[in-house]
Amino acid sequence: MSTQNDFAPIVGQTQLSSVDGQAGRLAIRGYPIEELAGRVTYEEAAYLLWYGELPDTMALTDFAGQLASRRSLHPASLELLKACAAERVAPIDAIGMAVGTLGLGVAQDDAPMTLVARFPTLVAACWRLLNGHAPLEPRLDLGHAANYLFLLDGRLPSAGRVKAVETYLVTLIDHGISASTFAARVIVSTQSDVVAALAGAVGALKGPLHGGAPGPTLQMLLEIGSLDRVESYLRDRLARGKRLMGFGHRDYKVRDPRCDVLAAAAQAVYQAEQNVATYALARRVEEVAVRLLAAYKPGRRLYANVEFYASLLMHGAGLPAELFTPTFAVARAAGWVAHCLEQQRANRMLQPQTVYTGPQGRRWIPLEQRPAVRRTQLP
Repeated sequence: MSTQNDFAPIVGQTQLSSVDGQAGRLAIRGYPIEELAGRVTYEEAAYLLWYGELPDTMALTDFAGQLASRRSLHPASLELLKACAAERVAPIDAIGMAVGTLGLGVAQDDAPMTLVARFPTLVAACWRLLNGHAPLEPRLDLGHAANYLFLLDGRLPSAGRVKAVETYLVTLIDHGISASTFAARVIVSTQSDVVAALAGAVGALKGPLHGGAPGPTLQMLLEIGSLDRVESYLRDRLARGKRLMGFGHRDYKVRDPRCDVLAAAAQAVYQAEQNVATYALARRVEEVAVRLLAAYKPGRRLYANVEFYASLLMHGAGLPAELFTPTFAVARAAGWVAHCLEQQRANRMLQPQTVYTGPQGRRWIPLEQRPAVRRTQLP
């Protein structure tokens, strides 16, 4: 059973994922996340979300083939990305602009699958154009995660890199009614389309309180640099009232359950790269940070969240920090679509109410009698 944090009202029902913040559990269609991440492909996880069961071999082959056949971008998408690259638009902003083009040339019934299939192609094309390289054509013989890595740099990725990124994509595929997911459901609840819903979801994901935090988390680890600086760096940051990036979560009052699977995947990547020092540093930072947060912020119950090990894992897999949030969108795309489809099946327009706290009973005053006001700019 899902539990909500103290500030989150119930806005509906879902059969897609369950978040228990008190016990530290996340389940996708009833499967604990640790049962799926590192074991299933992204295609399997997407199938599970959309159809309610893990696919058998025949169903998976068909589903993966349908996704692969829809990966190529419409020319208009590429033209928009070229214009963004010429203006040096940040990747997440360019992607937000271009999401609306992903449905071009696609029948409405085919849009959900096409959106998920094209999302990695969109992100990779955006990155390559921004760095002066021509976009690459997707490969039909690669899985979703492997194709994404290939599209970024044109090289066949190692099995270890694919495993790391696939684990990340599956772990982040859905997480209850998060801010971006709620934005998508609100949009489709008005009987708008799934393309518009995903554009809204990307806009919500951009904010640092939701999907934009992994970059700063990695930056904090890089600034610390060595084991002997961990305690002094974290104490100084807390003493100055600064946040420890990658710690604390609105839902979880214990360690984020996604940390375990991402930490294990990160450990494998860094061992393969013979860079165990970086992984050891991250584990030490988590240990010291939890202890200091308990002392500096008693009663707050602040533990590592998903961004802490997500940033470490993606860095180890060779993804630049500028792609952390766009890759989050690649992961969450199938989850957003699943929520849109669920909302459409039993739709009721989502229109939350607010409590008015402003002044009451005011009377109109003619312009020439109104007192002077000093405000000269928008609040």
